[in-house]
Amino acid sequence: MARTASRWKRRRLKHRDAVVLCVLSASFLFAGELANPVLQAIVAEYVVPYVDRPAVLVLNTILVGIAFTTAFGAVLVLLGGWYFMQGRIARGRFLVGLGVGLTSLSLASRIAYATLVSGSPLAFLGPLTTSPAGIGILLGVAAHTVMGQYALLLKKHGRAAWRRWRRARHSRS
Repeated sequence: MARTASRWKRRRLKHRDAVVLCVLSASFLFAGELANPVLQAIVAEYVVPYVDRPAVLVLNTILVGIAFTTAFGAVLVLLGGWYFMQGRIARGRFLVGLGVGLTSLSLASRIAYATLVSGSPLAFLGPLTTSPAGIGILLGVAAHTVMGQYALLLKKHGRAAWRRWRRARHSRS
C-alpha cells in the first residue's frame, strides 16, 4: 500500500521559480507606481479623507487601483503567482498575462502621449528601461514564459502516463 504524503510535502511550494518571478515582478510594478507623484496626490485627495466611511473608502481605493493600471496589474500578477503556487498553471498564466498586459497597455498609452507631445517616444522610453515598472514588466513576461514551458512539460508527462496506463490495461485483457 502506498504511503500517504506527509503534511510538509503536501504544503511544499510548487513552481518556486515562477512564484519568485511573480513576487519580484509585482514588487517592481508597485515600486514604479508608488514613485509616481500623481498617485500620491490622488490618494491624499480621494482616499485619506474617507477613512471614517468604510464603504466610500473601499470604493475609492478600488477606483484608484483601476485608474492606475500598473498597480492593478501588480495585484493580478501576485494573484497569478498564488495560483502557480497551488499548481493551477492555466489560471495563474491567465492572471499574470492579464496583469502584465494591463500594465503594458498603460505604458503604451504613456508612450503614445510622449510621442504626441515631444515627437519622439525616446523621451519616455529612456527612463522606462531603468524604472522599476519596466523591470517589473520584464519579470512578469519571464514568469509567464516559464510557466508556459512547465505547462507543456506537465502535459507531456501526463500524456506519457496515460499511454503507460492504457498499455498496462490493454496487456492485462
